[in-house]
Amino acid sequence: MSNEGVKKQGTSTQQLKQVLGFKDLMSTAVGQIIGAGIMTLMGAAIAITGRGVPFAFLISAILVIGYSIPYVIICSAVRVRGGNYTMVAMLAGKKLAGAYTILYIFSNVSIAMYALSFADYFATLFGLQHVKIIALICLTFFYVLNIMGIDKMAKFQNLIVLMMCVALGLFAAMGISKIQPGYFDGQVLRNGVAGLLQAGGLLTFATGGGSVVANLSAESKNPTRDIPLAIIASTLLVAVLYGVISFVAAGVLPVDEVAGENLAKVAAVVLSKPLYIFFMVCGAMFALISTLNAQLGWCSKPIMQACDDGWLPKKLAYLHPKYKTPVIILSIFFGIGVICITSGLSVRILGNLCLVSGQLAASAICFFMYRLPEVAPKGWANSKFKVSKPVLIILVIFATAASLFNVFLNASQLSKNLLIGNVFVFIGAILYSNIRYKHTTVEPSFEEIE
Repeated sequence: MSNEGVKKQGTSTQQLKQVLGFKDLMSTAVGQIIGAGIMTLMGAAIAITGRGVPFAFLISAILVIGYSIPYVIICSAVRVRGGNYTMVAMLAGKKLAGAYTILYIFSNVSIAMYALSFADYFATLFGLQHVKIIALICLTFFYVLNIMGIDKMAKFQNLIVLMMCVALGLFAAMGISKIQPGYFDGQVLRNGVAGLLQAGGLLTFATGGGSVVANLSAESKNPTRDIPLAIIASTLLVAVLYGVISFVAAGVLPVDEVAGENLAKVAAVVLSKPLYIFFMVCGAMFALISTLNAQLGWCSKPIMQACDDGWLPKKLAYLHPKYKTPVIILSIFFGIGVICITSGLSVRILGNLCLVSGQLAASAICFFMYRLPEVAPKGWANSKFKVSKPVLIILVIFATAASLFNVFLNASQLSKNLLIGNVFVFIGAILYSNIRYKHTTVEPSFEEIE
């Protein structure tokens, strides 16, 4: 990496340990993608499109890869120390980066939701009470783990993701032989092509998420090689795994019996009792804690850079002297999680307050990707994903369309009040950016490859 584009020395994101290799990034991406969505959305997709659900997963993978293209291309050219924040700042402008900071913070307050969902599964499976206590223990464990260093987080992530993939793979392998004959004879595309497309759009919630590893660029050993590969490989790997699982989910029992149901119903049929427990623990529960662990690992990096640039108090980006982890930012998210768990405050509502507006702001990364050759000419010249200008424009159009479709899909899931809330949060973020702008010293936070 050259130092071009790095004018500010000693910022928090420059002090992070560059310890993450491809395996660590891959497990983080896979852990982020495989969340509770696969357990619940599979049944919902079957209800919409019947046994056409494998094709719906293919559509979802195409959409996800579509709006992930900018992250692949940008990260192949530069190390973005502030992750998504840096992308917005370098391509879409400093004021939009300020607004994005506020929207980004709101979008990550839902961390407690994973701890609560894990606690619900755990308590139900083992017949325990005190769900809130279990959730607090879970949240505290991963908070401490992430405080102790990104390398510790990555090692634990590698383990739980491996076990999770074994559990899901076991479900697929054991279930294939129990698929009833004549899979495609009926209940395929039960609501036509429109239903197939609707299910494909819904399943982007289950197949998306791999691009979050862009936020770990500052801690990656070789970000311009490993991050693009991790985004592509994790998305394709999970899409293939989900595709096989979907055949089992829709083919073992009659469609009407599994429509709207989670995977546990089919798992109880294809797996013995011990293997069923293993699946529920290492499949369902590990899916939740792998997402929790991954999000605690990457969510702080854009905020750190925003602090360095003056959008937020610089002291918030303080790093632990030994572990080089953002203890204050992580502690704030931990505190919000504790409040949500103990008080019953709806983290889903908090997260949804900027779900649409935040993704709309993120769409700016897709649209302004065309500026990359101008902003980072040396990095673009050396990128393995360098394309001609006409091809770049085509990719920009495709990625932006896929991203805006995802925005539309999310908007259609929200109530009128939450949509209005998104508008107010977006306006508030814009106002904050314009007021705070004169107090900032936003400078490039990216490094071009040589």
